[in-house]
Amino acid sequence: MDSIFEQINSLLASVFFFDIFFGLGDGATMPFIVAWLVVGGVFLTFRFGFINVRMFSHAFKIITGKYRTADDVGEITPFQSLTTALSATVGLGNIAGVAIAIAVGGPGATFWMILAGFFGMTLKFTEVTLAQIYREKRPDGRLMGGAMQYLSKGLASKGHAKLGKALAVIFAVLAIGGSLGAGNAFQTSQAMGVLVDRVPFFASYPIVFGLIMAAVVGFVIIGGIKRIASTAEKIVPLMVLIYLAASLWILIANASAVPAAISTIFHEAFAPTAAVGGMIGVLVQGFKRAAFSSEAGIGSAAIVHSTASVKYPVRQGFVALYEPFIDTIVICTMTALVIVTTGVYDPSGAFGDLVVAKQGAALTAAAYGTVISWFPVILSFSIILFAFSTMISWSYYGERSWTYLFGEKYTLVYKLIFISFTVMASVTSASAMLEFSDLLILTMALPNIIGLYILQGDVKANLNAYMAKWKNGELDAEAIRK
Repeated sequence: MDSIFEQINSLLASVFFFDIFFGLGDGATMPFIVAWLVVGGVFLTFRFGFINVRMFSHAFKIITGKYRTADDVGEITPFQSLTTALSATVGLGNIAGVAIAIAVGGPGATFWMILAGFFGMTLKFTEVTLAQIYREKRPDGRLMGGAMQYLSKGLASKGHAKLGKALAVIFAVLAIGGSLGAGNAFQTSQAMGVLVDRVPFFASYPIVFGLIMAAVVGFVIIGGIKRIASTAEKIVPLMVLIYLAASLWILIANASAVPAAISTIFHEAFAPTAAVGGMIGVLVQGFKRAAFSSEAGIGSAAIVHSTASVKYPVRQGFVALYEPFIDTIVICTMTALVIVTTGVYDPSGAFGDLVVAKQGAALTAAAYGTVISWFPVILSFSIILFAFSTMISWSYYGERSWTYLFGEKYTLVYKLIFISFTVMASVTSASAMLEFSDLLILTMALPNIIGLYILQGDVKANLNAYMAKWKNGELDAEAIRK
C-alpha cells in the first residue's frame, strides 16, 4: 500500500509542487503551491484593508448571536458552522503537524506559521463570503455551497463558464481525495501511532483500531450535516479547553524557559540552522503546516459555512475569521511553545526516533509527558477525539464534493468509501500518509485561489454594502431582541 501512495505523491509533487527557485535557492526550495497561498493571503489582506483586524470584535458578536434576524436562511447556526469547521482543523494538524514542522524546519517555523495564520484569516473571510453568495438549494432541500459553487456559478457570471466548470470539477476531485487522505487516513494513522504505546494490543492488531474508528465515524456521518454539526458543537469547545489548559500547565511549569524559547523562535525564523535549508526552508515548513492546520485558502471550510443561517454573506465571512485565529495563532502557537521549551524536537535527543519517523502526535505526547507524567494518557484520548472530529467534518466536505460531481443519490457510495479508508489507514505508514495528505490538501488551493482573485470584487461590493448598513445603524435595528 505504501508504494501506491509513494507513486501518487511523486506524480502530484511533479505537477503542483515544483520549486519556483529551480534549484537555485542554496539548498532550500519554495514549492509553487506554498508561494501561491502566501501571495493570495497577503494580496487579499491588503485588498480588504486588514479586515481580519478591523472586524474581529464584530465577528465575536455575530458568533454569540447578537445579529440574528428573522430573515436568516440556512441549515445550522453560525456557531455550529464555526465549530464544525474548527473540528476539521483543530486536531492532529495542531498536535502532530506542529511537532513535525519544528522537527523538520526548526523552532523558527513557528513564527512563519503564526504569520500564515494571520493572512489566512482574510483568505477564510473571502472564500466563506463567496460560498454564501453563490450557495443554492438542491432539489432535496439541502444547501450546496463552497468552492465548487462559486467557481462554477461565480466565474460563469463573469463570462468564464467553461473555466469555472473545469476549476470546480478539479476542486471537487481534490476535495474528495483530501477528505480520504488528510481528513481521514492521516487522522487514523497518527491517532493509532500514539495509542499503540498505551494499548499494546493495537500494535499487534492495528486493523481492529481501524474497524472501531470506522464504526463510530460511520454512525455520525450517516446522519448528515445536522448530526455532524450537533456533535462538533458539543466536543470542539471541550477538547480545545482541555488542550489549552494542559498547554498552559506545561508552560507555567517551564516558565523560566519560555523567554528563551520565544527568542529562539524569532531568531531561527530569520537565521535558522543550515540543516533546515536556510530561511526559505523554515518559512516553507511554517506555511505548509499552517495551511494543513487551518486550511485557509484551501476552500474546504467554505463548504460547511455555506449552510450557516445568516442574512448577509459577509456576516459568515466575519465568523470564519476566528478559524485561523483559534486554530493557528492560538493553539498551534501553544503547541509550538511546549515543543520548544521541552526540547523534544532535537533529532539527537531522547525522542530522536519519533522525529525521524515523523510521528508528530507521539512526539507531542512525549513533550507533555516530560512535565505531566500521566498526561500522555489524557492526550492519547484527546488525539483520538481530535481525529474523530476532523474525520466527521471532512466526510461532509468530501460528500458535498462527491454530490456536486455525481448527484445526491450516490452519496452513500462515497460514505462507504470514506469508511473503508479509515480501516485501510490503520495498516499504512505515517510517513507516506503525511506526504499524501499534504499534497492533496495544498493542491486544492490552486483552483480555489484563482476563483478568489476573479471574484474578489463581489466580496468587496458585499462588504461595502454591509459596512454602510452597520455604520448607519440598520443592522442593530433589524436584529432579533433576546
